[in-house]
Amino acid sequence: MDKVFDKAPDKPPDKPADKLNRAVVFLGPPGAGKGTQAKELARKYGVPHLSTGDMLRENIAQGTPLGLQAKPIMARGELVPDSLVLKMVKQRIENADCSFGFVFDGFPRTVAQAQYFGELLKRCGYKQPLVVHFAIDPVLVIKRITGRRMCKVGGEIYNIFERPTRVAGRCDNDGGELEQRPDDREEIVAPRLAAYARQTAPLVAYYRRLGRLHDVDAAQPVEEVTRRVLEIVRGIK
Repeated sequence: MDKVFDKAPDKPPDKPADKLNRAVVFLGPPGAGKGTQAKELARKYGVPHLSTGDMLRENIAQGTPLGLQAKPIMARGELVPDSLVLKMVKQRIENADCSFGFVFDGFPRTVAQAQYFGELLKRCGYKQPLVVHFAIDPVLVIKRITGRRMCKVGGEIYNIFERPTRVAGRCDNDGGELEQRPDDREEIVAPRLAAYARQTAPLVAYYRRLGRLHDVDAAQPVEEVTRRVLEIVRGIK
């Protein structure tokens, strides 16, 4: 993995005071709402919302050298090694649109990734990351995920428990039939959450020891979570 840092990056531009000017990392289990909040924070500050899953898909679709290496690994259902993931992250955050910060959703996933990510940020002239941990009861997460329904026509997302449609089983926008995605079934969700907890607990502890972790009660309404996230970001800035 030491070849991730194969050359020194260009010196970043001066950072204006009204910009995000740092990496923000959102940690939390599937269904905690971190994706929604990451998009909102990125929109507010005009910075990219990044995820390693999107990077992998883009590199594979574009046939880049890294994508060509990752494609057969993913096709076998195996995890893409850290060496490839970190190279993709390095390439992405060196793009000009990341000059004034970015929001990472669900990365890093391990302590090893976090350590390399911290070194990468330092070499690229960024501050160490601000880490927001979306804390939520696993029982509520399962309810949120298993309650999700997606419109077959427009792709609109609803929740039979928290955001039901006016007519059961039909989209409010176009009347399309709603369906539950296979990955949202409880027999799939429960093992995923257990695996996430095992993998991420050391990462949460790592960032907490460094004093970079900020907990948010993700069980609160979306608007309240957004308010709390902005409060944390503005306070640290």
